[in-house]
Amino acid sequence: MSKNRTNRYTPLWMALCVVLGIMVGSFYANHFSGNRLNIINTSGNKLNNLLHIIDDQYVDTVNINELVEKAMPQILGELDPHSVYITARDGQIANDDLRGSFSGIGIEFVVRQDTIRVQNVIGNGPAERAGVIAGDKIVEVDDSSFVGKKVTNEEAMHHLKGPKDTKVKLGIVRYGEKKIRHITVTRGEIPTKSVTACYMLDEHSGYIKIKNFGENTYPELLIALAKLSQQSFGNLVIDLRSNTGGYLESAVQIANEFLSKGQLIVYTEGRRYPRQEYRADGRGSYQQIPLVILVDEISASASEILAGAIQDNDRGTIVGRRSFGKGLVQKPMEFSDHSMIRLTIARYYTPSGRCIQKPYDDSKSYEEDWINRYQHGEFFSQDSIKHTGPAYHTANGRVVYGGGGITPDIFVPEDTLGMTSYYKEASMSGLILQFAYNYTDEHRSKLSTFDEVKELETYLKKQNTLEEFVSFADKNGLKRRNLMIQKSRKLLERFVYSRIIYNILNDQAWTEYLNQDDPAVMEALRLFRSGTAFPKKGASDTKIAKKVAMLFDGRIRMTGTTRIAHA
Repeated sequence: MSKNRTNRYTPLWMALCVVLGIMVGSFYANHFSGNRLNIINTSGNKLNNLLHIIDDQYVDTVNINELVEKAMPQILGELDPHSVYITARDGQIANDDLRGSFSGIGIEFVVRQDTIRVQNVIGNGPAERAGVIAGDKIVEVDDSSFVGKKVTNEEAMHHLKGPKDTKVKLGIVRYGEKKIRHITVTRGEIPTKSVTACYMLDEHSGYIKIKNFGENTYPELLIALAKLSQQSFGNLVIDLRSNTGGYLESAVQIANEFLSKGQLIVYTEGRRYPRQEYRADGRGSYQQIPLVILVDEISASASEILAGAIQDNDRGTIVGRRSFGKGLVQKPMEFSDHSMIRLTIARYYTPSGRCIQKPYDDSKSYEEDWINRYQHGEFFSQDSIKHTGPAYHTANGRVVYGGGGITPDIFVPEDTLGMTSYYKEASMSGLILQFAYNYTDEHRSKLSTFDEVKELETYLKKQNTLEEFVSFADKNGLKRRNLMIQKSRKLLERFVYSRIIYNILNDQAWTEYLNQDDPAVMEALRLFRSGTAFPKKGASDTKIAKKVAMLFDGRIRMTGTTRIAHA
C-alpha cells in the first residue's frame, strides 16, 4: 500500500523539482550574469513594440520594411566605422571585387556626363563577342532609355550584371555615328583580377602590384612569381599602395610564402573569439629573396597584415607612407532576404603584439583622418607623423608603433615641386579624365596601333597633347595660366599621358608608365643594389628617410577622381 502511494506521488515530486530548478536557474542567470539575456530580450521587445505601435497608430501610412532598412545602418554605426549593413540589392556588388569572378557582360566603364562610357572590353568576354568596343556609349538597356541623373555606377551595375546565360539588350552610340545600334549580350562569368601588374623593373628585380585581397589573390600571386622566375628575378617589390584590403586568409597565404616555419604572421582576438594565431608552415618558396613592400595612406586591412608580418619579423623593408590603420575583423552574416551585416568580432594584431587600428571614438575625425594627415604635413615630412599607440619591438629589436597604421621603415614623401593651383584643379575636377577619354575616342584608330608604353608616350609628346588639354580645359571653365602650366608641365603631362595609356593599353601598361620615375620604386631598387633590403638589428631609418626626401621629388599617384566599375 505504501509503495503504491509513493508511486502515485512520483510525477508530482518530479514536476516540483523541475519548477524549482527553473526558478533557481533564473535566479542565478539574473543575478550572476548581469541579467544580460533579460536586457537583450527587453530591448528587442521594445524595438518590436515600437515598430508595431508605429504601424498601428501613426498618423500616416508607414513602410515598416523601409524604416527597418534605414535603422539598421544607424544601429551598426554606433559600434565602429566598419560594422555595416548591406541591403540584399547591394550584397552581390559588395562581394564581387573579392570573389574570383562575377556574372556580367564583361566591360569596364565610367559614368561621365550622365552616360555609361565603355572604357575597356574584356578580351573574349560576352560583350566583345557580341560586338561592343571600347569607346561605346550605352544609352539604352532592355529598350528603356538609360541616361541622365539616374545613371550611377551602382545603378549601371544593377542593370548590366545578372545571372549567367541571361540576356541584356544594349542601345549603343558609337563614335562618329548618330544612330543608335542595338546589341544583345548574353551574360557570362567574368574573372576578376587582384594582381594587376607583374613585370621586371630591371634585370634582377621583379615587381607585383596587388589591387586587393580576394579569393584568387594567392593563386594569382603564385602565377606572377612563376612568370618572374622565368626571367630569373632575384629581388621582389610587392606594391600594396591604394590596396584597401580584403580577406585575411589571402594575406596570410601570401605572407607564408616569405616567412620561415613557425614565424607568427598575425593573430586575432575578440570578446567572444579567443586568440587565434596564424603561423608560417615553412613551405614557402621565397623565404630568402630580398623583399620590399610599398604602402601608402590608402593601404588598409589585409594590406597592413602582410606589411606588418614582414616588418615585425624583419623579413623585408617597408617603403612609402604610413598606412590607413584598420585593425578590426568583420564577419559577414546573411539574413533570410539575402541582406547582410558585416559585424566587427575581433581585432587583429601583428607579430609584435600591436593593434594598428586608429582611434574611432569621433566618427567625423575618423572619416576625415586622411585629410587631417595631409593638412598636418604627414605626406611630406616623416617628423609630422603622430603615433598614438605604444611602442613595440620587431624580432631584431627595432621600434615600431601601434594605434594608427604601419609606419614604413623608409619614408618617401610626396613633394610640392611642380604643384600649382592650376594642376590641383585640373586633376581634382575630373577635366584630365574627361579630356583623356575624349582624346582616346577621337584618335582610337591611330592609338590602337601602339602596343608598347614607350612608343605611345613618344607619339603623344610629338602630338603636343598637353596643349590640346589646356585648350579643352579653358573651354570647360579652367582658365589658362601659362606660368602655372609651365611649372606643372611634367605633372600635367604625366597625368594626361597615363590616362590615355590606360584607355588604350591596360592596367599593367599604366602602372609601368607611372613607375618609370616613381620615388618609392626607385628607393626599392636602391635597397636591392646596396644589399640592405633585410633590416638590420636596431637600425634607424631617419637619416635615410631625410636623404630620400632630398633626392626624390615626390609625385601624386595619377589615380584620378572618377570611379571605374565593371559589369
